[in-house]
Amino acid sequence: MLEAVFTKLSTYIQLALCSLSTLTCASAAEPPHTLNLRLPAGFEIAIFAKLDGAPRMLAFDKNGHLFVSLTKNNQIVMLPAANRDGLARTSIATPTLISDKLNAPNGLAFVGDDLLVANQDGIVKLSKNNSQWSVRPFISGLPSGGHTLKTIKVGADNFLYINVGSSCNVCVEDEPTRATILRYTRQGKPAGGLEIAGRHRLSPINNLAPIWASGLRNSQGFAWHPKTGRMFATNNGADMRSDKKGGKVNDEIPPEHFNKIEPGKHYGWPHCWGDGKGGMTQDPNFVGEPDFCKTAAAPAITLTSHSTPIGVTFLDNTHFPAEYRNDAIVALHGSWNREKLSGYKLVRVKFNGETPVEVVDFATGWLDNNQAWGRPVDVITGPDGALYVSDDRADAIYRINYKKP
Repeated sequence: MLEAVFTKLSTYIQLALCSLSTLTCASAAEPPHTLNLRLPAGFEIAIFAKLDGAPRMLAFDKNGHLFVSLTKNNQIVMLPAANRDGLARTSIATPTLISDKLNAPNGLAFVGDDLLVANQDGIVKLSKNNSQWSVRPFISGLPSGGHTLKTIKVGADNFLYINVGSSCNVCVEDEPTRATILRYTRQGKPAGGLEIAGRHRLSPINNLAPIWASGLRNSQGFAWHPKTGRMFATNNGADMRSDKKGGKVNDEIPPEHFNKIEPGKHYGWPHCWGDGKGGMTQDPNFVGEPDFCKTAAAPAITLTSHSTPIGVTFLDNTHFPAEYRNDAIVALHGSWNREKLSGYKLVRVKFNGETPVEVVDFATGWLDNNQAWGRPVDVITGPDGALYVSDDRADAIYRINYKKP
């Protein structure tokens, strides 16, 4: 009996660790010998590179070279530019090591010739001198642990945006920069959208903390609408929730969020989530202040529960058909604790103007018979007009190209 209790306790501990770390714990299938992935007519997918070390986030430099974070190896590597004629490579790209002196690197962003890398505890700047890359601190003191991986991107307004995930599944954070998106100048100065007082730290300029938006449990992916410049971000909802006070866990809640991010807004975590009808639902087992959920910003659209949306990119610069180019692709990394797994695919978020109106499958096949051989992480448009996808379970970078059927 005790052995059974300890086994069950061990399982719960492992699930908790998977939820709060980079571990990949869902049931894994062997990768197929051929790339048996399904896409709409006219699209083709190929392996662009195989990388040892769980490739995560992606960024292109001005020469079209693809930089990739290998979080588990504490490395950044570079893959040489693809053909610009719309044709897939005839051979798999060979990586060049840029740096192995990092700390769980995730997000990447170029500012001029310098590469900003989001370590788990801050941002560092990589500068190239001849053939060598030096590493210097840029933004320090970001909280680590829990949802520890950070993403950094340059926004449509030319400011830097950084996500800081929560320290827990559901809790009230002591550290105000937890469960937020932060904004900084390109010089690394805080430039948030909230005036913070009292116990919260003030920045050196304008009494503004770096907090741009809050109530975001883990928003590792964000992008800006190509026509309006509005910011949209993925967000991962809390695990093991119930729709009843003291009720059993319901795998179908909460939905994952795709949020339109606006300065100063709170997006509901840890007390509420989107109801799928344009409003918010109160978590009956973690109630906030009265009417809190009425003031929280509802998601622009919802995604399947626990599918773990991460990377997102708009398709305006692709060579895809015209009807795709106002839309976005989101990488669903996949669930870890559902009885029936969800995610493990790419979805297309269709827009009407700047409003998301529908989510449809775009690339599927990583999940087969409730076992997953791959986990898409990030998506990015290349200078060749193709879509690039990282996969931290199959250790691959894919290239998706469009050819007329």
